[in-house]
Amino acid sequence: MCRLPGLSDEENRALYGEAANPHGHGHNYVVEVTLDGTPDPVTGIVFDLKKLKEVLNREIVEPMDHRFLNEEVPPFDRVVPTSENLAIEIWRRVQPRLEEAGARLHSVRVWESEDFCAEFQGESS
Repeated sequence: MCRLPGLSDEENRALYGEAANPHGHGHNYVVEVTLDGTPDPVTGIVFDLKKLKEVLNREIVEPMDHRFLNEEVPPFDRVVPTSENLAIEIWRRVQPRLEEAGARLHSVRVWESEDFCAEFQGESS
């Protein structure tokens, strides 16, 4: 659901259409993350995918999956949970965990449907 606090139901519907409906509109997002780096000469990988999955589950899936983002997941109680804003928030949550392990996040894509996604590429350290 996409709604701007402080706007009426009609104003939100004018901006977001059916996505502004607080009753019955939801998404099944697909999140794609891309890492940047040189593969380890021994393992041939940039980052252990099992560890990446653990980070994604802890930072994204557990707090966001099957939740009413607008009411249950900060910062979406103040920020509209568009695909663009989700990609930025996922970056914000995941990048520090990867940096701790010596990896770099290259991009985050949030697929809202099979033909629409938003991508965010922040600055890596």
